[in-house]
Amino acid sequence: MRRYHLLFLLIVALAALPVLSGCSGQSGSQLEMAPLEQMPAEVRSAPAVVAEAYRFAVANPDVMKQIPCYCGCGAMGHSSNYACYVAGVDDDGQLIFDPHALGCGICVDITQDVIRLQRQGRSVVEIRAFIDQTYSQYGPSNMP
Repeated sequence: MRRYHLLFLLIVALAALPVLSGCSGQSGSQLEMAPLEQMPAEVRSAPAVVAEAYRFAVANPDVMKQIPCYCGCGAMGHSSNYACYVAGVDDDGQLIFDPHALGCGICVDITQDVIRLQRQGRSVVEIRAFIDQTYSQYGPSNMP
């Protein structure tokens, strides 16, 4: 009988684990992401990490406009990592996607680091410092 009681307690503890971990005070792994269905066909058919980067950038412009890129895209007129994904807004208010990040690993790596650090609860200032320190070896920042 005691064995069944211990087994029951173990099952209850394991079942409660996801609920308890959601109350840990950390920011959690759920970040704002734009729906994949709203992305252009090229993004929808891109590798998962690239599509995730586009979805995150679109849903988090306030963060991404504060993050630089170090791939050399400043020469293209990009003024943040956000510009690697979004070129602007048309007259109807629709986003104009920039295809640059579809083929640029540095842009996507920077965004993936932003996603990871946000999930860890880091501030934008901390994230920017990490990005500057990590990626400045690849070239100049596209931000002052």
